Amino acid sequence: MLQIAFSPVYRLRLPEGHRFPMLKYELIHEQLLYEGTCTEANFFGPEPVDNRWVLGVHTPDYVQALQSLTVDPRMVRRIGFPLTPELIHREWIITQGTIDCTQRAQQDGVAMNVAGGTHHAYPDRGEGFCMLNDVGVAAHYLLETGQARQILVIDLDVHQGNGTAVMFRQEPRVFTFSMHGKDNYPLRKEQSDLDIELPTGTADELYLNTLYDTLPGLLKRVRPDFLFFVSGVDILESDRLGKLGVSREGCRQRDRFVFEQAIRHGLPIVASMGGGYSPRLTDIVEAHCNTFRTASDLFF
Repeated sequence: MLQIAFSPVYRLRLPEGHRFPMLKYELIHEQLLYEGTCTEANFFGPEPVDNRWVLGVHTPDYVQALQSLTVDPRMVRRIGFPLTPELIHREWIITQGTIDCTQRAQQDGVAMNVAGGTHHAYPDRGEGFCMLNDVGVAAHYLLETGQARQILVIDLDVHQGNGTAVMFRQEPRVFTFSMHGKDNYPLRKEQSDLDIELPTGTADELYLNTLYDTLPGLLKRVRPDFLFFVSGVDILESDRLGKLGVSREGCRQRDRFVFEQAIRHGLPIVASMGGGYSPRLTDIVEAHCNTFRTASDLFF
């Protein structure tokens, strides 16, 4: 049975007109239930993550500033959310959700977080709607508890996983792979272990062929025993921040290929949803739901 981390706190109340589509988390949950892809038994509610794991990848000063709501106002602006106790509680729960998914993925082959993929969170700061790096914290947890030897992060959000790249720059046991838009945020890219920059307007054929040509060889080269997948749907042609031209079907084929590779190599995989900013909420929700549908079809 596909196990999915979700909590009502994933949908944070934001000021009227805020550009982040926070409602998508609630709608993904509702749509998967409505169509019968999932029942309530598929979903589990995480508790807040223990600071022990957060402090493995984030600095004490930054964590203390978040929890005491004393983050510098300039950083708050870069993060893009109003700094509230509810926001911090949400971040700690989402991060534990990804940790919990690692345990379930080892049992079932796959587990998924309705939120997460917060790859712009650096060790000492947040930006781009990201405060805690859920994949970074969960990867550290696996290494520290001896549950993984070599981790591969497959980051296919349209924006580079800059925070994750810096977080594991000196950690050879975590290989960071980011395939993203060349002309997109962040304008100043960090250096992942492997970066592939796609030109503006990249559509299905080039996008998928690039992935097909890269991922199988990367798995042979890195030889991971655990995979994290940041499955952002901001690669869609409809996305107002993405600058690529991938169709919804192309996005679904991307997800299918990543999951098929995990199955072929016998590797547990945790998927965090990442970004999606299409003007029509339906486009975002349907593309994200395709990721869950595809995982359910392939693994179960």
